[in-house]
Amino acid sequence: MLNIADDIIKIAETASRQAGEIILNKKGRSSFSEKGENNLVTEADYAAQEAIIKVISNQFPGHSIIAEENDLSANLDEPDLWIIDPLDGTNNYAHQIPHFSVSIAYARFGKVKAGVVFDPERGELFSAASGMGASLNGKTINVSKASSLQEAIVATGFYYDRGAKMRKTLSSIEELFEHNIHGIRRFGSAALDLCWVACGRFDAYFEYKLSVWDFAAGRLIVNEAGGCCTDQQGNPLTLSSPGIVASNGILHNYLLNIVSWDNEL
Repeated sequence: MLNIADDIIKIAETASRQAGEIILNKKGRSSFSEKGENNLVTEADYAAQEAIIKVISNQFPGHSIIAEENDLSANLDEPDLWIIDPLDGTNNYAHQIPHFSVSIAYARFGKVKAGVVFDPERGELFSAASGMGASLNGKTINVSKASSLQEAIVATGFYYDRGAKMRKTLSSIEELFEHNIHGIRRFGSAALDLCWVACGRFDAYFEYKLSVWDFAAGRLIVNEAGGCCTDQQGNPLTLSSPGIVASNGILHNYLLNIVSWDNEL
């Protein structure tokens, strides 16, 4: 019989693939609206979320769920909690930019134990379970070996607010370029940004404001691939942390010295 980690991963992978199929089928035909300034939601978000919840609830009817597009809120320290982003990168999707993902995490008492991120455009499925490593389409992945910022590609993201967080992001990017990094990338899906750190495509990533469904699965995948994720001040990352700094571990303190920020930002 499969253990709980195997069961959880299997269900999460099944749900993510079903959601990915819905998202691709609706691409270019899914109307969208603004749920906040510069923050879009599409028919595909809702349909994908419904499919994910159905798969999980059928298998684990007593489990709690937090999902981006519904009032399915639960406490972050629930004994069995699923954290779902049915379409991470909705703004990309709405503009037919082929870079978005499905993110599903499972947590026990505030600790993420399993996570899956699926990129339906590339057919790439990232998975991790606590203490069991991380994989991409079944093959083990590891973070990069870059040992200096001069060797690094750094990813970032911008919160929807165009005020202080945007200005801080821009100033951090400027300082990173002063350290002669190879480049900055801003692709618009936090879950994939984290997975790309995990598999060594990016060497580091930071973002000043995220929701728990944006990073719950991806942070576990980074950790299980040998990387490091902290909050904005270098403290352990929790499900209630406001943002994230992720790296291959080697670069983490260098990155924090540049991009760290106050809780009040």
